Amino acid sequence: MAKASRRSLDLTEQDQELTDELGEILVGLCRPQKTISPKYFYDERGSQLFDRICELPEYYLTRTELAIMNAFAGEMATLIGPQASLIEFGSGSSLKIRILLGHVDKLAAYVPVDISKEHLVLAADAIAADFPGVEVLPVAADFTHPFDLPGPRMMPLRNIVYFPGSTIGNFSPAGAHDLLSVMHREAGVNGGLLIGLDLQKDKAVLERAYNDESGITAAFNLNVLRRLNREFGADFDLDSYGHIAVYNEVAGRVEMYLVSACAQTVNIAGRRLRVAEIEKILTEHSHKYTLAGFAATAAGAGFRLEQSWTDQDAMFAVCYCTRQ
Repeated sequence: MAKASRRSLDLTEQDQELTDELGEILVGLCRPQKTISPKYFYDERGSQLFDRICELPEYYLTRTELAIMNAFAGEMATLIGPQASLIEFGSGSSLKIRILLGHVDKLAAYVPVDISKEHLVLAADAIAADFPGVEVLPVAADFTHPFDLPGPRMMPLRNIVYFPGSTIGNFSPAGAHDLLSVMHREAGVNGGLLIGLDLQKDKAVLERAYNDESGITAAFNLNVLRRLNREFGADFDLDSYGHIAVYNEVAGRVEMYLVSACAQTVNIAGRRLRVAEIEKILTEHSHKYTLAGFAATAAGAGFRLEQSWTDQDAMFAVCYCTRQ
């Protein structure tokens, strides 16, 4: 059944060629503060590891957002309205979208968008099997750049971009503005945005969430080097790197690093990179928002914050915005 259903899906692959990935990686690794974009976490293995992170007791984000969705999905669906096209950026395992799909009225289409093709196809196939009345049109693309939407059989009355999981926090203020601008374009006239935000809170809670005792987050972080070795011909010694995450209270963000245990030389695409002992590679920033701060950021990209829902401890928020 799964194989037959998977073949029936119309997968759109968009080779946008807007960035030279290897060039981007080399530029980041040659900076005084070496960096690797967090988008390189999400090959198939990275996506699977992140799904495991979402189940960890320390990682409050997913269960808190799921509780908000379970409590308020009916209200969200009312704001979305009937016959909408629901476009999910970074669809991942599609846990939260399932709650929303159970409430929306006569959905025109569900369009999951993800950079990890293999994981996308599996998740879209499962959604198509469990929601046979919904047309599922997966798009394999880097959603940080504009992409073409597939045409559903039913004409949508409006487009709603759905961006759960607080992934907006992985972007710098300028990067968040640029991503929201892409969402503004994809939403189109009369469109909207439903987005998850991790809110600012106690430093200890945040650092515990990103340094779990079982080491799943460490494996997720190290997987980015594994991917560079496999896909870009690098020779990082994974055993010589460790994971650390700290909360920068001034900047309001969690900073995640890979730390070299020794001085070493790494080769990648014919380039030799010298790495000092305890030198760090920055792999992720996770900015934590206030509702007022997000409203200002959204307004700068052409969205108006209309409504927000939070848990009783104000740990997390889901926000609904309309396109100005």
